[in-house]
Amino acid sequence: MLDQLICKLSANIFDVLQVINNNAKGIAFIIGDNNKFIGVLTDGDIRRVLLEGNDLNTPIKGIVNKHCTVANDGESFHEMLAKTNEKVNILPIVDVNNILVDFFQYQNNVYVPVASPNLRGNEFKYLVDAFLSTWISSSGKYIGQFEEKFSSYCECQHGVAVSNGTVAIHLALITLGIGTGDEVIIPDLTFAATINAVLHAGATPVIVDVDIDSWCIDPLEIEKAISPKTKAIIPVHLYGQSCDMESIMKIASKNKLFVIEDCAEAHGAEYKGKKVGSFGDISTFSFFANKIITTGEGGMCVTNSKELSDKMCVLRDHGMSKTRKYWHTAVGYNYRMTNLQAAIGVAQLERIDEILTYRRQIENDYRSFLSTFPFIKFQKNIEDRHRVTWLVSAILETNKRDELIIRLKDENIDARPFFFPLGEMDIYKEFLFSNQNSQKLSIQGINFPTSEKLSSSVKERILEIFNKL
Repeated sequence: MLDQLICKLSANIFDVLQVINNNAKGIAFIIGDNNKFIGVLTDGDIRRVLLEGNDLNTPIKGIVNKHCTVANDGESFHEMLAKTNEKVNILPIVDVNNILVDFFQYQNNVYVPVASPNLRGNEFKYLVDAFLSTWISSSGKYIGQFEEKFSSYCECQHGVAVSNGTVAIHLALITLGIGTGDEVIIPDLTFAATINAVLHAGATPVIVDVDIDSWCIDPLEIEKAISPKTKAIIPVHLYGQSCDMESIMKIASKNKLFVIEDCAEAHGAEYKGKKVGSFGDISTFSFFANKIITTGEGGMCVTNSKELSDKMCVLRDHGMSKTRKYWHTAVGYNYRMTNLQAAIGVAQLERIDEILTYRRQIENDYRSFLSTFPFIKFQKNIEDRHRVTWLVSAILETNKRDELIIRLKDENIDARPFFFPLGEMDIYKEFLFSNQNSQKLSIQGINFPTSEKLSSSVKERILEIFNKL
């Protein structure tokens, strides 16, 4: 790990930023050609010198902080700990010849978020490339690359990048002609973006219950809720679990309904060997910062229909004709993604399998160190479905979930309850059809931190809290 913190004195600001990005600790140790320790640069230092008018090619020789706190090889833990404070929690360790030999980091009170982006690939490189190209808005090479590569990953022929996951759902709805007088069946246990997009389209949501095992929309409830006004179904692949797409597609075909898959939390999940997102007429993804892969904000619609793809491209860009500049053929929207966002997305997609593997390992760690608590029921692995880990999700068969979340928060560890059932909220109650299972799951569900900061010491703190409860 020490190698990931080191940068040569001959480097420039860009080189240091790459080091800081790769080690995800916010700091770089600067050494000379003789490998002797010179000083440090933090991400805060870099921000300051850039704001002072320097650029990425500026040599770091004149900006290194040479008056930083260091630890000496051989010092005890308590001696090193005494040198740390709220602002300094990483110390370079040098030997008697001032050669950098190790580092000390104190993490006991470090905030552990429920999720954090993994940006250790080409994200910074591509972002800077897009920045330097001056194509920083909604045109640029990375947008097309991201659309093509992501839709291909999802086993679809077309991708339309948009500004976020919510507008992706809205764009799908209006592209399919869904609006006033139409009903759209959605699950009760989902984030509000799903139902809000239906309402913004002018359609009427019909909220149905979820399956108790998968936590996803229940096909039996879908069938019960179909009326002459039903136009579409939005199955949500919740917390990385795929819906029963075979049953849903049969229902849709039988009743001539559109299917819009909401895949915001399930990049890479599969149903019977086929990627989620490849079943629906249009499928939508979110690339918010806490998602499996991210562009900061951003979303994508994927489809196998060129006609639908072309229509979405027009509506996304103010309804403007693709062949006649400033000639508008529809009342459209500004739902475009920027080239800067897409640059990050391309880099993220290069490493999606690595990211998914890492997240699953975090989940396996939880399953292992919390295995002695029989009331914890982790998300099920269901036959014919390849679930991915978005957040480590579980059901706590105890009435102490909320107390647990509070105690974790007191320890600077962020855990989240499941979404509230849509039908319980006053603004959505009138659209409720059924919600027995979703109520139970919502009360008992918890999302644990699925973050790179889940160190051994953090696991011990979580385990201690469980034991106290």
